Amino acid sequence: MDLGPFEADNSVSCRLSSQIPDICRTEDCCLGVDEAGRGPVLGPMVYGICFCPVSKKQELKDLKVADSKTLSEEERENLFQNLDEAKSYVGWALHILSPNTISTSMLQRTKYNLNALSHDTAIGLIQFALDSGVQLKEIFVDTVGPAEKYEDKLSQRFPGIEVTVRPKADSLFPVVSAASICAKVARDRVVKGWKFAEDLGEVDADYGSGYPNDPKTKAWLLKYLDPVFGYPQFVRFSWSTAQTLLDSKAVTVHWDDDEEDGEKAAKRMNNKSMLSFFSASAASNDQSRQTHRFFTDRRLKGLSNL
Repeated sequence: MDLGPFEADNSVSCRLSSQIPDICRTEDCCLGVDEAGRGPVLGPMVYGICFCPVSKKQELKDLKVADSKTLSEEERENLFQNLDEAKSYVGWALHILSPNTISTSMLQRTKYNLNALSHDTAIGLIQFALDSGVQLKEIFVDTVGPAEKYEDKLSQRFPGIEVTVRPKADSLFPVVSAASICAKVARDRVVKGWKFAEDLGEVDADYGSGYPNDPKTKAWLLKYLDPVFGYPQFVRFSWSTAQTLLDSKAVTVHWDDDEEDGEKAAKRMNNKSMLSFFSASAASNDQSRQTHRFFTDRRLKGLSNL
C-alpha cells in the first residue's frame, strides 16, 4: 500500500487502489464497502472497498478476515498482507478523506453532513470499480444511517446489481470484513506517519485513540491549541470537542452579522459608515469636514436635493 500520493499533500483527499485482477473483469464479482475513523476528532476517515469473484467467496473466507475492530493492529497488518498476496483474485480501493476535507465540507455555507459525505464516497468507490471493468453482481455495505433507505438509494444508483445494506455488515460478510481491514490499516498507517504542515517542532505522538472522550486525546488537543490560529490540519475542527475548546481557550473573534447593515455595524463599533458621507444631512451636520482636492479642483459640490 503506497500512501505517497496522500502524504505528498495530506490537506486534500486521495484515492488509492490495487491492481484489478484479470479474473474480476471476466467473472461475476461481489464487493464490500466499509470505513475506518468515522468518530475520531483526529486524523482522516478512510473508506475502503474490496472485491473478488463470487466463485472465490469461500477462498476469501478461508483467509480468516474479520471485523477490523475486533483485531489487533498486528493481526490487521497480517490479514492485509494475506489479501495483498491474493491479488490474483482480490482487489481493493481506498478513499482517504483528510480531516481538512471533512471539516470544510461540514462547515460550508450549504451544509454537507458526514452521512452525505460517507454515502457519496462509497458511491464513488463503487463507480470506480465499475469504471475499472469489475463485473459487479453483488454489493454488501455496512450501513450509514437507516439501512433500508441507504439500500434503496444504492439500488437506484446501480440498477441490475444486488445490493445488501446491513448494520454490522463487517461481521456478517467476509468481503466487507476485508474492506474494513484495508480501510483500518490505511488509517493506522496515515495517523502514525502524519506529517504536520505546521511548524510545531517535535510533536507529541501520544494522542491516544483520537476519539473525543479519550483523556489523552483531550490533553493533546489542549496542548496544541494555538489561541489565534486554532488547530493543525490533523484535527477535525468541525467536531464539537474541538469547537468547545476553541470557544473557551482561544482568542475571541467578532464577526459582523452578514444581515446587519453598514450603519448599524459602524455605530456599534463607534465608527462612521461610508454611506454616511453620501447622505443628505452629511453636508449640513458636518461643516468642519474638509472637501478633498479632487472635488475642489473640478469645482464639484455635493447636492442635498435633486
